[in-house]
Amino acid sequence: MIPQDSTLRVVRPTDNVSQIAAMYRQALGFDLLKQFDDYEGFDGVVLGHKHHPYHIEFVHKIGSVVGQAPSHEHLLVFYVDCSQAWERACRKMIDAGFSVVESSNPYWEQVGKTFEDLDGYRVVLQNRDWEN
Repeated sequence: MIPQDSTLRVVRPTDNVSQIAAMYRQALGFDLLKQFDDYEGFDGVVLGHKHHPYHIEFVHKIGSVVGQAPSHEHLLVFYVDCSQAWERACRKMIDAGFSVVESSNPYWEQVGKTFEDLDGYRVVLQNRDWEN
């Protein structure tokens, strides 16, 4: 079993490190935890919050082309149970440049909204508490 105090980092490739980092920082309020240029052939950023046990890292292998998301099911999902906080979060997503899209899975449409970034990856904001 992984220790409960471990930190989860989700790493995602992109051709647009700077633009994607700016979108996610503005929309989700992430802090820039680390940035690297040409580290063994990779550029990237690590975003998150100092006191939260999860990060998202965006990387680009220099000289490669990543392209768009491979499917509409590559999601980051955040559960926001307060309706007012959820509405503010949705507005911030749009203001940061995310597009509102219809989810390919109808479950996410019941009490949530799906947003797509410029790489075609999606973020879902659910207006409910996480149910175990």
